[in-house]
Amino acid sequence: MIRKELKLVITFHTTADAMAMEKVCKENAAEGRLIPVPRSITAGCGLAWCSRTESRGALMDLMQRNGIRHQGMQECMV
Repeated sequence: MIRKELKLVITFHTTADAMAMEKVCKENAAEGRLIPVPRSITAGCGLAWCSRTESRGALMDLMQRNGIRHQGMQECMV
């Protein structure tokens, strides 16, 4: 059984925004990965970026610098 941990989950309005997040994070060696949106959260496109909770500030800055719009940002067990 996989052990769930508290993670930062960033949701997006569109799949294009989610894919842009993945690209920018890979280019900048930012930790995280795309996941299906957890059942406890509702989101427009069905994809979310999952990372450590401590990465919130760095990821917000990265999204702002690259014009990536997010729908929501929550901490949940993933």
